[in-house]
Amino acid sequence: MKKYLKEFEKLVGIMAKLRSKNGCMWDREQTHKSLIKHLISESREVKLAVEKNDMENLKEELGDILLQVIFHAQIAKEQKTFNISDVVSTLNKKLIRRHPHIFGNYKVKNTQDIIKMWDEIKAKEKKQKNYGNAKH
Repeated sequence: MKKYLKEFEKLVGIMAKLRSKNGCMWDREQTHKSLIKHLISESREVKLAVEKNDMENLKEELGDILLQVIFHAQIAKEQKTFNISDVVSTLNKKLIRRHPHIFGNYKVKNTQDIIKMWDEIKAKEKKQKNYGNAKH
């Protein structure tokens, strides 16, 4: 198995242990809502690292963002709503769906065409989701 997959699985396992009965009390107490402030803070720290062109700090801060994703996915897994595999699968499908010029037959001439196409696809998806959630 590739090293990054082993490391990713190790990370998921660490979070599961932290949230377990014998894990960390603070980690077990966290909820999706309580973690919002941390996600926002970590996003700001990524922004600062990019602005300073500090790649060593950027590496660490991106890890902190990934921690937030893994944390939320573990909470959702415990609530039996979704898991990290569902998050990755959903993202894979979205990237393929929103890049028909790469994964399909859609033709583009320039970056503006790509942005226009992306916005159109996103708007269509949002409309479909809202229609699907509409109460009849």
